[in-house]
Amino acid sequence: MKGTQALAEALRAATDRVYTVPGYPVTELGELAGAEMVINEKTALEYALGDSLSGRRAAVIVKNVGVNACADPLCEATVQGLVGGVILVAGDDPKAKGSQTAQDSRYYGELAEIPVIEPDESSWYAGVEAALAASESFSRVAMIRLTPEVLESEANGHPLPRGDLKGRLADPGWTVHGRVMAAASLFRSMQDWSTSSPLNRWTEGSIGAGPAPGAGRVVTVYPPPARLAGAGIHEYGRPFVRDHRAATLPDDPGQPESRKGRGYYRTFCRECPFRPLLALLKSREMQAVCDAGCSVYGLNPPYEIGVASYGMGSSIAVAARSTRVALIGDYGLLHSGLPSLIDVYEKRLPLLCIVMKNHCAAMTGRQPAFDPVPYLDWALPVICRAEDESRLREVIRPADKPTTIVVEANCPKGARYETVEC
Repeated sequence: MKGTQALAEALRAATDRVYTVPGYPVTELGELAGAEMVINEKTALEYALGDSLSGRRAAVIVKNVGVNACADPLCEATVQGLVGGVILVAGDDPKAKGSQTAQDSRYYGELAEIPVIEPDESSWYAGVEAALAASESFSRVAMIRLTPEVLESEANGHPLPRGDLKGRLADPGWTVHGRVMAAASLFRSMQDWSTSSPLNRWTEGSIGAGPAPGAGRVVTVYPPPARLAGAGIHEYGRPFVRDHRAATLPDDPGQPESRKGRGYYRTFCRECPFRPLLALLKSREMQAVCDAGCSVYGLNPPYEIGVASYGMGSSIAVAARSTRVALIGDYGLLHSGLPSLIDVYEKRLPLLCIVMKNHCAAMTGRQPAFDPVPYLDWALPVICRAEDESRLREVIRPADKPTTIVVEANCPKGARYETVEC
């Protein structure tokens, strides 16, 4: 059995959903795994994060340049956390046989502070389960890095039973800085996981990373096992493992900062015209996935309707696989939310997408935003004013099909988010 077939079998057995955007060298892998094709890689990862919020395990199969499109939610997930395991399967092409670049996806391990596993022909099944367990243990996406050489190799091993664990979302009482601190604390324990992993094989002589030749084998390539210090390392692509074998862990950040400990929290402007909308969602106990921008305050008191937020333009796809309610601003929608909305409508997924149209990027200085309505004709959006509370009560309801509501209002001049002591 070729590595591609073994990995596809392992993914089908260990996850509940698999998504893909095809490209060399992972096109066949996506097909064999029965993966759902998605409009782009960012949307695919956001779908997987939505599955995670619902307690499902998910995998996303992309080629190396596709990882670039995932960067925002990939990094955001490390701080936001997750529940079910999520793995990003990255197909690298070191010799650029079928790609416009030979970039090495392992560097995203350092950037996003995620575990990276590079299986060889004997660790497909164990590698997939280990990646999912690491994702759940450290509450962040895990990466499996592939090269054509290992996909084309003869695979050994056999399927393993699922060992579903449970990750954790960031404590809603933490500040943003507190969430970063908590993520860093978990990151500090990742090197012990890597060093003690049974996937690695230690022998005298050189060490191979992934399928590269060597007497020993390192599979948990990031964070690098402590035992790699001073070892001779062979690998496909850039000398990532060699250059990172002496990597140091961050300092202990201490107890995560909380809103209560800091003494205050931030919420929507006192004069915010969208407050009736937010109060309605709260009264109807409609939990939403929040986007970047003002909608992220939906995570905070007094409304606390937000379950999670994974960055700009992310709320639509995440919510489509979890809460089925997305809260997004007009700027965020046009920035990177539209492709997700197109995919949701094409697949007829039940989702209530609420667009807060305030004509500006309010969080960054009220820069003007384009009107999203001309770009939404195909979605047949319902448009209403934020002050029309009777109309809001009529249209803000759970949806059994893709539904877009554009709520219009003008932000008061000089308004600023409210800081509330606690």
